[in-house]
Amino acid sequence: MLCSTAFAAEPRIHRGLAYVEPHEHRHTLDVYNSTESKNNPVVVWIHGGGWQRGDKSDVATKPWTFVERGSVFVSINYRFIPNVTMKQIAQDVAKAIRWSHDHASSYGGDPDTMFLMGHSAGASLTALVCTDDKYLKAEGLSLAILKGCVPVDGDAYDVPMQIQSVEQRRAESFTMKFGDAASQKDLSAVTHIAKGKNIPPFLILHVADPKGAAMQRGSAGSPCCPETDVQSQRLAKALDGAGVPAKVFPAKGKNHTTLDAELGLPGDEATKVLFEFLDEVLQQR
Repeated sequence: MLCSTAFAAEPRIHRGLAYVEPHEHRHTLDVYNSTESKNNPVVVWIHGGGWQRGDKSDVATKPWTFVERGSVFVSINYRFIPNVTMKQIAQDVAKAIRWSHDHASSYGGDPDTMFLMGHSAGASLTALVCTDDKYLKAEGLSLAILKGCVPVDGDAYDVPMQIQSVEQRRAESFTMKFGDAASQKDLSAVTHIAKGKNIPPFLILHVADPKGAAMQRGSAGSPCCPETDVQSQRLAKALDGAGVPAKVFPAKGKNHTTLDAELGLPGDEATKVLFEFLDEVLQQR
């Protein structure tokens, strides 16, 4: 169980571990654990960046918060569009999960108690891999190893819906990234949600007022995703319809950047909700 205790164990970082050979930076991950890690839950984190940028080092304080509370934290890299397709990116994620599963015990983790989480583009990948079992099946794994799924402020859980709702410039960008209508549907998490698939419980975090947060940042702000609330509700509704436990938490006073950057900080409400979710899931082990 994840519990708040004084952190006495020595933290460790294992950087640049290859999860695919030959060794290449986009196919590496970092593992954070402690000297006392033993049979701990494993959290795999997928960074954001529009599927075109970002790095596994973009984790702020999250790794140490998770380690302190009794988890092994794995942050992964993956290849980018246009060098690869969106499907290949999801395959990268599955390969990183496979590596994390195979090597979990070496870092004090439990290979059968894994959580998948990600922000923005990483949130959409998280939801997709947690619902479309073909990616893990290709790696010889089942969705059953994933005990929980936490997408954070994603805007592509239903890609056709997203393309239909945004202005032409953004619609064209999504079409470039996700392909034709059939591909857009296949790369949408909502397409694959069904009963009896071992889809894990979801905690869906999103900015409470993404449009307002975008207006406050203005042109100098970071890229914004003003549909994350609508997309989050769409995902939750699909999960609920299949009987998959799903909680949605709209984070007030946050924008797309701060929701991610402040996740793990003391006193952060989204962080509190996240660890309550993890504790609840782990109590059922």
